[in-house]
Amino acid sequence: MKFDNKNVLVTGGNGMIGRQLVELLYDTTSANITVADLPNVDLRDRKDCKAVCEGQDIVFHLAGIKGSPQTAKNNPSRYFVPMLQFNTNMMEAAREEGVEWYLYTSSVGVYEQSEVLVEDDVWKTFPSENDTFPAWAKRMGELQARAYEIEYSWKNYSIVRPANVYGPYDNFGEHSMVIPSLIKKGYHDDVINVWGDGSPIRDFIYSKDVARGMLHMVQNEINVPVNLGSGRGIRISDIASIIGNYFGKEIEYEVTKPNGDMKRIMSTERAENYGFKPRTSFEEGIRKTIKWYEESVL
Repeated sequence: MKFDNKNVLVTGGNGMIGRQLVELLYDTTSANITVADLPNVDLRDRKDCKAVCEGQDIVFHLAGIKGSPQTAKNNPSRYFVPMLQFNTNMMEAAREEGVEWYLYTSSVGVYEQSEVLVEDDVWKTFPSENDTFPAWAKRMGELQARAYEIEYSWKNYSIVRPANVYGPYDNFGEHSMVIPSLIKKGYHDDVINVWGDGSPIRDFIYSKDVARGMLHMVQNEINVPVNLGSGRGIRISDIASIIGNYFGKEIEYEVTKPNGDMKRIMSTERAENYGFKPRTSFEEGIRKTIKWYEESVL
């Protein structure tokens, strides 16, 4: 897939991964890039989706709802309903407009609770109870692509499943994920409070590496689901220690709070077989994210 002089649409282009992808596209291609994001475009509206897809050659669909596991548990419709609308409307509009290639952003959440997450295992299982609503919304997008392939022989799509993504422009608000939450506490609080005992292990990947992986899969026209992760497990307590040491803050664990799934690491064998590996070490990525946050709050 060649990008030069093509019309490329990025939904969610103002988000954490989207900004990195747009920058990569500008740096490495001569594509004509359009960003579709709130408040100018409402992807819940099918007419808006059709309008932004008109005349586009390649579509990267990154738009989604980001928040904490607590939000997913207590306010599941905030995830489930708009994500179903985004995904269904955008893919249908792209197919109707005859785009050359479409990238769908799925999630690590589609997997069951398992220590190692392998692409072909998804449809043999159910998602973890900790990810039920956002996971099924993402799974439905993957299933929609398969339905189009069966009925319309529509094979011009890529599906990527990013691990736990972090980096500049992350959500550092009230319902943030673990890394931005700990960075925010490290900067503002006297003590870094951590939910649970810090023992869970997760796979984290820096946002620019996710963007690189997306671009790689589309350029190489890979149309099977591919994990975008590090393949390396990081303990939550180790993240807290890195951030605590940076800010010179003590760590306090709320052991009465739930840990969630204990260990979730992505298999990266398929991605590596297709020629993709992340470039940013976890330690480097954390430093870059903290530096960005410090500069953004000044």
